[in-house]
Amino acid sequence: QVQLVESGGGLVQGGGSLRLSCAATGTIRDINTMAWYRQAPGKQRELVAHIATSNNTVYADFAKGRFTISRDSAWSSVHLQMHALKPEDTGVYYCTAATGWFASRTDYWGQGTQVTVSS
Repeated sequence: QVQLVESGGGLVQGGGSLRLSCAATGTIRDINTMAWYRQAPGKQRELVAHIATSNNTVYADFAKGRFTISRDSAWSSVHLQMHALKPEDTGVYYCTAATGWFASRTDYWGQGTQVTVSS
């Protein structure tokens, strides 16, 4: 089991920056990927960024050049540095972690942290 707790959300003016953090506890040695998703009001949840064991990263098009995902070597934390925030970045940001592969994969989710960007 992996437990995830996000922090760092809040209210920021357009153009500002925020750094989200996610603390992972439990069987973190089994984690092989972590990611950030977000969900805006009335919209589906979408991937923001993903980081793997190799430290390869994947970003949604809207995040490229503005957001940076990073992690510590032990998978005990993952961060999302966000710059040049826009009102459309408003939403609840969720941290996820995955253990296992293919049929044995298990995904864990945090409770989310609210990010609100004012215009």
